[in-house]
Amino acid sequence: MTPGDRPPVRLAWAEVPTGIPRREIAWRLLRGLLAADAELTNPCPFCGGPHGPVKTTDAAGRPAIAYAGTTAVAAVADVGAAGGAFAIDAEPERDAVRDAAGLAGVLGSGADVHVRDWVRVEAALKADGRGLRVDPGDVVVTEEGPRRWSAIVPGAPAPLLGWDLDGPPGVLVSAAVSAAAEEAPGGRATP
Repeated sequence: MTPGDRPPVRLAWAEVPTGIPRREIAWRLLRGLLAADAELTNPCPFCGGPHGPVKTTDAAGRPAIAYAGTTAVAAVADVGAAGGAFAIDAEPERDAVRDAAGLAGVLGSGADVHVRDWVRVEAALKADGRGLRVDPGDVVVTEEGPRRWSAIVPGAPAPLLGWDLDGPPGVLVSAAVSAAAEEAPGGRATP
């Protein structure tokens, strides 16, 4: 797959009602994107707890979820197009607390960091499988074209490929795939 090849990705989102676990909403969205008989699990590759990357019995799709404020975002990439591991990240375009604190220093010494930069790095780190066990400031993202990018994650066997997706209003969504392997070492991290 080259950076110009956008994987077929189905995306869905919904607001998480007060008092309802956000995972319940995200999994409901995933079930609407997967085969009717698909089962979902999310064992942590490190401790076995139910907070790891989402896996499915639907052999045709790779699931991913992210949360942006009170919005749950679910995505499924077609296996044939997604290559290896698949992940998404989503963040509100505006967040009063985050915006007041700023993003300077979060992605290294670059002075002009935007929310889109963070969403891309987070998607790449999730697809890599190590998540925030890798310093986000060490990830190098390169523009490859309109809404296309690649990321070099230290220690990864190959660059990850990424795309900016159309998501809910006011929410930035990016997707990344690891074309190097079926599953990255340590499993794919999904919050």
